[in-house]
Amino acid sequence: MHEKDLETHLNAIEKDGYTIVENAIDPDHLVALNAALLRLEYELGIEPARNGFEGHHTVRIYNLLAHGKAFERIPTHPLVLPIVEGVLDEGCLVSSLSSISIDPGERAQPIHADDQIMPVAKPHAPFVCNSMWALTDFTEENGATRIIPGSHKRSSSPDYGHEYDSIAAEMPKGSVLIWHGSLWHGGGANKSGERRVGIAMNYCAGYIRQQENQQLGLPLEFVRSFEPRLQELCGFGTYRSLIGHIDKKTPAQRLLGEVRDFKAIWDLG
Repeated sequence: MHEKDLETHLNAIEKDGYTIVENAIDPDHLVALNAALLRLEYELGIEPARNGFEGHHTVRIYNLLAHGKAFERIPTHPLVLPIVEGVLDEGCLVSSLSSISIDPGERAQPIHADDQIMPVAKPHAPFVCNSMWALTDFTEENGATRIIPGSHKRSSSPDYGHEYDSIAAEMPKGSVLIWHGSLWHGGGANKSGERRVGIAMNYCAGYIRQQENQQLGLPLEFVRSFEPRLQELCGFGTYRSLIGHIDKKTPAQRLLGEVRDFKAIWDLG
């Protein structure tokens, strides 16, 4: 990503709480991801969770890094990860990777902030930065993510279940919506006749616990085949040469056989 483009996206997130990167997803990758999600839905027998947050007509598939090569390209995307690193820092982690397919008839999801369960006064520096990959067009009619621009700067989180004025983050398929974890938002109602398909690629700071436990949820034989940066994003490195170590070794050294030299923060002075 060009430095000027990166600065534009980071400024938008600072000002409005979100940005959209269009034409981010390669067309062949789009086809592969859509096909993989349909296959998993059938093979795993996935059905809607049927609750007010996850939806009654929404199909969600969690822990996608455990389900195929097509998903491994998502966390390190060269047009997305630099923006996330600019919001958080290079020590950020994969918090969760899941699909959200909103079927016709689904109601709007309650407006929420992704960091609101964390007991930290607002506003605060970002420690969550999330993204939504549009595998189909996102329109107001089919349930595009609803957002409240600038709400990431408010001194509180939304009251769960309360109705708020919001706008639809409309974008063509192949786009990626990226937002500050304090931004008030929610999935939209699908009033169309077609499914809206997205992938939620969520990140957190390296000092925050991940939503999905990547170290236990991913088979080690899978992780050994990941590129080193993806291993780090899944928590097999350390944050600032300290957080996450095991006897002054990285999880990758202890669990994956990594031979790269590691110095703990105490050895760097």
